[in-house]
Amino acid sequence: MNFRILGTGHSQEVTNLFTSVFSSSEGNDEGQVIGALASALAARTDNQEVICVGACADATLIGAIFLTRLRFEEPVEAYLLSPVAVSTAHQGQGTGQALIRYGLDCLKRRSVDLVVTYGDPTYYAKTGFQALSEEIVQAPQALSMPEGWLGQCLSGEAIPTLKSRPVCVREFDDPAYW
Repeated sequence: MNFRILGTGHSQEVTNLFTSVFSSSEGNDEGQVIGALASALAARTDNQEVICVGACADATLIGAIFLTRLRFEEPVEAYLLSPVAVSTAHQGQGTGQALIRYGLDCLKRRSVDLVVTYGDPTYYAKTGFQALSEEIVQAPQALSMPEGWLGQCLSGEAIPTLKSRPVCVREFDDPAYW
């Protein structure tokens, strides 16, 4: 398996992966919603505001994550890690965790300070994420499940308290995702 930054040329493959994975695990409606989100993000991948990292086995895409910039009023380099998908046939083998670690390493090399995500605390804790209070770092939108708001500081320091609400990329600026 190898990991690499994907460009817009992989948009259809990325869309198909997310649609399939989320349809299998969460139902067809959720698969369509997350597939549409992945499609919009993949079409806009620029390796700055929107980064897509893929895991490939041979020439087949088996996993992907998106890293999208968050802008705070404070001088902090921050990204949102979401969504994440690993093909059903490759789940439970550490592919997702390895993919996340690779993405985090890419961000460390770019001197990114903070990464947040919104998901299963047990899953993301395996890659260093910890529960995050909105008193420390606010989410871009109101959270429907605050226990899923997680973060980590890539410098190894404590997560800084940020007073401003971040602005996310337009694809995530929809309360339905939060």
